[in-house]
Amino acid sequence: MSQVEEIEDAVKNLPAAELRRFREWFAAFDAEAWDAQIEADAAKGKLDALASAAIKDYKSGEASEL
Repeated sequence: MSQVEEIEDAVKNLPAAELRRFREWFAAFDAEAWDAQIEADAAKGKLDALASAAIKDYKSGEASEL
């Protein structure tokens, strides 16, 4: 059994209160990982083309308010 399968089984067997705590922890953990990846990509210039396209659309009036 792989480590992921072991974790899946453990999560499936958590009592409701513990599952709620795990969900809260995992959501925060996942958000931090996402933020770190975005920051790393931005620092490497991987988002520059997207930013340039968004600025171009904004300046040309093709963008709309959210």
